[in-house]
Amino acid sequence: MTLAARPRAGSRFLLTAAAVVVVIAGLKLAQSLVIPFLLALFLAIICLPVVSWLTRRKVPTALAVLAVVLVLLAVFAGFGAVIGGSVNEFAAFASQYQERFDGLQESVTAWLVARDIEPESLDMLEMVKPGELMNLFGAALKGLAAVLSNLFLIVLTMIFMLLEAASVPTKVRAAVGSTRMDIDRLTGIVTQVQRYLAIKTGTSLATGLLIGIWTAAIGLEFAVVWGLVAFLLNYIPSIGSVVAAVPAVFLALVQGGVGYALLVALGYVVVNVTIGNFAEPYLLGRTLGLSTLVVFLSLAFWGWLWGSIGMLLSVPLTMIIKIFLENTRDLKWVAIMLDSGRGAARRLEAAEAEAGSGN
Repeated sequence: MTLAARPRAGSRFLLTAAAVVVVIAGLKLAQSLVIPFLLALFLAIICLPVVSWLTRRKVPTALAVLAVVLVLLAVFAGFGAVIGGSVNEFAAFASQYQERFDGLQESVTAWLVARDIEPESLDMLEMVKPGELMNLFGAALKGLAAVLSNLFLIVLTMIFMLLEAASVPTKVRAAVGSTRMDIDRLTGIVTQVQRYLAIKTGTSLATGLLIGIWTAAIGLEFAVVWGLVAFLLNYIPSIGSVVAAVPAVFLALVQGGVGYALLVALGYVVVNVTIGNFAEPYLLGRTLGLSTLVVFLSLAFWGWLWGSIGMLLSVPLTMIIKIFLENTRDLKWVAIMLDSGRGAARRLEAAEAEAGSGN
């Protein structure tokens, strides 16, 4: 690189960095508009295969979209009822949980003192406030309920997206003169995004159902809530399953003691290991994974940007960005760096197998 080219490269880098900062600031300021749009886009991507399946069977597009929207509204009505009731119940019971935990702590302290054991090790428990944890959890549910208050805008936007979906490739080709190869690449990206969201939604639904059934079977309070939380947080790999288990285990601790809490935790471990370590990797394949570090950083970034809803959308958004990078020539290496260690190893094995077959 010549000396004259270095300033140009530096200026280009500064301009790119400045553009990124401006975009991030704009996303933060426009979150009240962007979040409903993104939720509508995710729902449209998930529902598009169903609409396409119905239209292939001679169902008019408008009627197919209407049928899908009616089913979706019924699901949202159920979610809204559960979330609305849960917010009120958690607000009513949060102080009771703190009182129960304080009583449990006093009992343990008395047991240790009776056996001439200094209870300094319990000082760490002063930092744990189950009542505050439940209040924080209730605030997160309120944030989700606030998003559902924009349900009309979300559903309306999704309807227009579904109605326009069939004509998008033609419009793109007419607008930018894309070749057939570019259109096929765009279709492949959309297919990958659909596949990821469909599989993730299916495994999250299975996780929520199993957790809900397990907590209800052993008598834990708010079993429906724990199933809903497990469903939502399963969109966040590794970290989400741990976060989902914490309030349930704390509730089990104050409701039935240490043994009961361990029983609840065991159910979470079995469900999340089975689905997260076996079912999801098998269904998603080698290219649809993220490293744990990337999951944590995306959680922190999108959470800072859009709060609790940003944390919920963090991994799907990061995965969609990764899918787009995966389908570019110049930036595919970035997608590989975002991949999990297992995914990178599979990529390497596939590349070595391909090279061996070529020889």
